[in-house]
Amino acid sequence: MMRVLAASGFLDPEGEAIALLAAANEGAGAIDELLTRRLSGEPIAWIAGWVPFCGIRVGVDPGVFVPRPHSEALARRAVEVLAEDGIAVDLCTGCGAVAVVLRSARPNAGVLATDIDPVAVSCARRNGVDALLGDLDQPVPAEARGRADVVTAIVPYVPAEELHLLPRDVLDHEPRRALDGGPSGTVILLRAAEAAARLLRPGGVVLLELGGDQAGAIADAMTALGLSEIRQLRDEDGRDRAIEARRPEG
Repeated sequence: MMRVLAASGFLDPEGEAIALLAAANEGAGAIDELLTRRLSGEPIAWIAGWVPFCGIRVGVDPGVFVPRPHSEALARRAVEVLAEDGIAVDLCTGCGAVAVVLRSARPNAGVLATDIDPVAVSCARRNGVDALLGDLDQPVPAEARGRADVVTAIVPYVPAEELHLLPRDVLDHEPRRALDGGPSGTVILLRAAEAAARLLRPGGVVLLELGGDQAGAIADAMTALGLSEIRQLRDEDGRDRAIEARRPEG
């Protein structure tokens, strides 16, 4: 199996083979069937039915965006700023990975999530997340607005003009609306910043994942919204991965 995977261009054929064998042993299907699915480009998370995220096993249904390892830093930072009994809102939750981490680390906090995709909402609910169907903060109850200690969002932020650069298996399988961020990739990022400004309490923090050179435009928008203490979160290679801002006290 490793030779087949290697010949098909997989960068980690040994890891892929181990994952497929584990999925078969857990009852996901016959190994030949699982290998065929993987060779077609289907995400390993859909085949296995789960993905590790911050050390937690998070279920991922077919058709739902697969959480990326680089998003773990945003989730861990959100845990740092969420009080034990605080309130968090995770927008564009997908399978609910960030919300799952928050609930695990802060079991006494209130964690609410939203997504526009009913398949994603169902998946998040199966992961134990209080997920609501709707666009960004639209489904958040009125009594929760202006009370959130933390707002997180991993929105679609791939520039529409760069979608063709994504790996073929991603384009062929993962939901386009979970990837396409419109021109420059900032359309939904800007709306998420606006939503966060409505949801945060004074002193509350927003964390938005982003990429490329988007941080400058989003920082300007956050400043215009009255948010402050804006900073970029970078990975070990110095690439912008997220942006953080705070609603001022008083």
